[in-house]
Amino acid sequence: MNKYWVVGLGGFLGSIARFWLGGYISNRMGVRFPYGTFVINISGSFLVGLVVTLLAERTHWSANWRYLIPIGFIGAFTTFSAFEFETFQSFRDGELFIAFLNVILSVTIGFIAVWLGVVTGGALG
Repeated sequence: MNKYWVVGLGGFLGSIARFWLGGYISNRMGVRFPYGTFVINISGSFLVGLVVTLLAERTHWSANWRYLIPIGFIGAFTTFSAFEFETFQSFRDGELFIAFLNVILSVTIGFIAVWLGVVTGGALG
């Protein structure tokens, strides 16, 4: 049962971080393109690659850290469902370029961010 509480705590903190950062970025950059969700997805992709690599290969921390950080915090912090909904809204509103740009950039740069996180995590050891 303890692991559920640890995941829940991480999820609580991750969702608050997502809410704050998404709002901050949207207020600064506007909402025509979903900048907040994009930044959150890319940074979350990097963080999951980095943290999973560090926890799996470089540390001897308890399993609770795997529950807290990548599953709880990063799982709640990233916003794939928001990404999908915002892309759908752009598509529905006839903003096809914005919709496809969001998909292409998020998937491509997100993949690169995961790779960079894994490489960075491997180099830190």
